[in-house]
Amino acid sequence: MGVATTEGGVRRLVLLRHAKAEPGGGSVDDVLRPLALNGRRQAGRVGGALRETGLVPERVLCSSALRTRQTWELLSAHLGDVDPDVLVSDDLYAADVSDVLDLVRSTDSRVRTLLVVGHEPTMAATASYLADPSSDSGALAQVRVGVPTATYSVLESATAWDAWVPARALLTYVGRPS
Repeated sequence: MGVATTEGGVRRLVLLRHAKAEPGGGSVDDVLRPLALNGRRQAGRVGGALRETGLVPERVLCSSALRTRQTWELLSAHLGDVDPDVLVSDDLYAADVSDVLDLVRSTDSRVRTLLVVGHEPTMAATASYLADPSSDSGALAQVRVGVPTATYSVLESATAWDAWVPARALLTYVGRPS
């Protein structure tokens, strides 16, 4: 799995809203909505951006919805030769902030970069909840109103995963690859 063995150091949480999905409604159950063609391209660009910025995850928490699983599968092809530990969770589909935080807090302390692939409004709300008020003001403003598809937020803290609490992680970036 390639997990770092030191206990200290910065931990990075990457919260990603899935890429653009096909429209809802009709006869398809929401959990089964696939990515749209544009969403497939977005997912690849996110993977490239994560690799280029050194945000390759060691562990991935992914909602069990089809669009989030497809987002992960497509972006992971652009990360290089890595094999992160992946947990696909039904709990992330309808998760609220506390559910996401419970999963984050259960992460092995050796993991340095954790990626969560989920849904709105929970991904932005989780970033807003965890972000220290001294974080980048533009990034804070964005997560407070919500994020578009294929947007990821990066939070950093030297605190062990099991001790992450509100307003204590530095929100360093919110972006969407073009």
